[in-house]
Amino acid sequence: MGAADEILTVSEVAAELRCSKAHVYNAIYGKVAVVSALAAIPMGRRRLVRRSALEQWKRENERKADGGMIRPSPEADAVGRMEGQSHA
Repeated sequence: MGAADEILTVSEVAAELRCSKAHVYNAIYGKVAVVSALAAIPMGRRRLVRRSALEQWKRENERKADGGMIRPSPEADAVGRMEGQSHA
């Protein structure tokens, strides 16, 4: 089985996405606003996710809520001010 076909548990998906297992289940069941449902393999009450499905889901949902693509964050200086900002 290749890396793209690796099977992940909900706990492993949650760790990778840095969120709770409950949030992953909500994503699987399509209950998270502004993102599509995460494809999963049902096994009784358990849900398993293919690595390839997770990667595709991340690419498809990598947008801001208004539908635009996420832009790189502006550069910050050593004290955390954003480029072009001055301290009053």
